[in-house]
Amino acid sequence: MKATVLEKLTILAESARYDVSCASSGVTRKHRADGIGNAAGWGICHSFTADGRCVSLLKIMLTNVCIFDCAYCINRRSNDIRRATFTPDELTELTIEFYRRNYIEGLFLSSGIVRNPDYTMERMVRVARDLRSVHRFNGYIHLKSIPGASRELVAEAGRYADRLSVNIEIPTERNLKLLAPDKSYDSIYRPMGYIQQGVLQSAEERSRFRHAPRFAPAGQSTQMIVGATDESDRDILLLSSALYDRPTMKRVYYSGFVPVNPYDKRLPALDKAPLVRENRLYQADWLMRFYGFRAEEIADEATPRLDLEIDPKLAWALRHPECFPVDVNRAEYEMLLRVPGIGVKSARLIVCSRRYRSLTAAALRQIGVVMKKAQYFVTCRELPSAATVNELTPQEVRRLLTAPKSRRRETDTGQLTLF
Repeated sequence: MKATVLEKLTILAESARYDVSCASSGVTRKHRADGIGNAAGWGICHSFTADGRCVSLLKIMLTNVCIFDCAYCINRRSNDIRRATFTPDELTELTIEFYRRNYIEGLFLSSGIVRNPDYTMERMVRVARDLRSVHRFNGYIHLKSIPGASRELVAEAGRYADRLSVNIEIPTERNLKLLAPDKSYDSIYRPMGYIQQGVLQSAEERSRFRHAPRFAPAGQSTQMIVGATDESDRDILLLSSALYDRPTMKRVYYSGFVPVNPYDKRLPALDKAPLVRENRLYQADWLMRFYGFRAEEIADEATPRLDLEIDPKLAWALRHPECFPVDVNRAEYEMLLRVPGIGVKSARLIVCSRRYRSLTAAALRQIGVVMKKAQYFVTCRELPSAATVNELTPQEVRRLLTAPKSRRRETDTGQLTLF
């Protein structure tokens, strides 16, 4: 590898690390005799960093030169940092060489904005086109669509990339204009609309013609920065819910604000990123996608901010003790999903198992139910109703579940005696 390319790689890989929306795609593409690589079913990611980020993709920027001056971005034009730019040929060759050495299985490509959005987007599309057409690369490609890019370039990008994404970054347009005056919601949502139209049109064509080309088969994703502005968790979740109503939106990512530009007075002075809040938002996002919760339930008007001490599902259950206890031998599947300590897999196993026998506390543990939480919200043959959230009160249950381990052990011993 040439020294100049290695130096660019060092600079641009570091510049790309703040973009978290690069998880596996769910797209499947088999190896072909005339090409190299494949995209394995349900994701290409085989190893993750400690905070859950994928490391099997070449996560890189085409350039960290940018004409925008976003307050939260390390690559803003007013920052005095080392700048570098790959040519499309350099980046294409780098991706192929890394793949051949088994370093990576795909490419995640983003970029600062040079000259204008279309100029930058055209160079990114050229990388994807050369990988697919010249090198016959069948691995995973995720392209960041540049805000303000034209319909034609987004349409071309969708023919070569598995997934496209446009970052919303700030949950409200008011604060976006404050921190990123060069951007607007219109410049962000228009490419989102182009991607959605392309995916839906491709699906219609493939329903009529089996070998019609696919357009961004893994759909699209987006990312929001959490903690840089004053939006509540309710505001963020309502926006995420609206985005998930779009048929092609697969994931919304939440990135805890990192104060990389502490001199900018528009930004909050944080000692560290709000990682607990980021984690709670991901848990709430999971509840919306797989557990049937609505955003308005998870963070209602009375509690617009998620509880950082307990998970959102437990917080909802403690706010609604009237819904409990749930009889695990009779309750509907949808209600089982709302019980703290019962996941999707556990709820399905409960529904299947109770057809053949009446479930006990021991059976629930075997199924995988976290009884430390669930015991206060369910009844079965062995669990008396006298120990549920209604009799103990939500405040007492919260105290029991958040008590330090030593105190919790003593309490659990007393609770077993009561049983």
